[in-house]
Amino acid sequence: MFGRIARSVRGQALLGTSATGCGVALGMYNSQSPTLLDTKKNKVDASEFLYVPLSKDKTPPTSIEFDTTAPMKERMKAMIFRVQDEICAGMTAIDGTEFRQDEWERPGNGGGGRSRVIQDSKVFEKAGVNVSVIHGELGKAAATQMRAQGRDLNAEKALPFFACGVSLVLHPRNPLAPTMHLNYRYFEVETGKIGADGKPKKLSWFGGGADLTPSYLFEEDARHFHAVYKTILDKTDKSYYPKMKATCDKYFYIPHRQEGRGVGGFFFDDMEDNQEATFQMARQCANATVDAYGPILRRRIHLPFTQEQKDWQQIRRGRYVEFNVMYDRGTKVYTRATMTTSLSIHGHGSHGRLPKPDSWEARTLQVLKNPVDWLDVDAVDLQTLSTKELLKEIARRSETQ
Repeated sequence: MFGRIARSVRGQALLGTSATGCGVALGMYNSQSPTLLDTKKNKVDASEFLYVPLSKDKTPPTSIEFDTTAPMKERMKAMIFRVQDEICAGMTAIDGTEFRQDEWERPGNGGGGRSRVIQDSKVFEKAGVNVSVIHGELGKAAATQMRAQGRDLNAEKALPFFACGVSLVLHPRNPLAPTMHLNYRYFEVETGKIGADGKPKKLSWFGGGADLTPSYLFEEDARHFHAVYKTILDKTDKSYYPKMKATCDKYFYIPHRQEGRGVGGFFFDDMEDNQEATFQMARQCANATVDAYGPILRRRIHLPFTQEQKDWQQIRRGRYVEFNVMYDRGTKVYTRATMTTSLSIHGHGSHGRLPKPDSWEARTLQVLKNPVDWLDVDAVDLQTLSTKELLKEIARRSETQ
């Protein structure tokens, strides 16, 4: 949070006055946790930034998810339906509202999915957690595109494929609570060739990740969110988090705004090697969804806010929509000019409104324009800096990396 911070003794309330004058914000502070004022450590154990310890894996040991002899598509399918149940239960525990469920089928017996939505509830303006499991034949255009990406496919044949995934977007009512997005997906396709075992040869890969999009930045929220996933990713490969964080920052970027959609997280795509390790990594990250987002949500949903802050949230939602429609590979369905001009403030967009200098909005925006290493403890406390000083400090850190 960019404002004056009065930290209390361990376990008591933390009081902060925002730069926009929203009043008193209540949170919790652990005096044993490192802060940006800690000069004794530069890189620390990510778990020290966690609001709460990570939950243990509750998946029954007899689950197909642990059966290495079972087809990967069946294991992934079991995982995404289980994760959907657990995430929905976790969000319902916070909101008090049950998700509305809708099951759908793809035409031609090509699979289907299960969508769950909460709308206009106590906590969420809209929250969706969706699962899809589809199959069919890959078209020539798609196969040709995959060949261009280096995959050994016979684009002249109809190629059977299978795809499944879980995705969510959670939009809270309170503008001081951030939006969360994630997806985990698996794709496999026959190549049109026969393998050495006489069976159709297949290619398969994983993708996914999770990211956080605040309208008003609380630095401790960003650190907790990133710490959850670094803690998990480090168990598989310590090089994963820095690579996947950088990929996330690069992917969720809005070029014409010259800003990121949010404060990032991690993102990976087209991971083909060591499928067992990748699957277990993906399921552990998916398992941690409520751990990553729940504590943040609980800290922010009851904070007081102004109509001006609500209006700013709608503008930031506009940036979210802009990215999804204009740059996200899966949702480029409108022309860029049409999308940019069609957004209203209630439709999540507004032109011409700039935040006041040195306001909470302006400082949040500067961080979105300059990605931060949230788990780097530096002697400078960003909360005490003016916007001009903040830019200089971010530039200095970038030069030293």
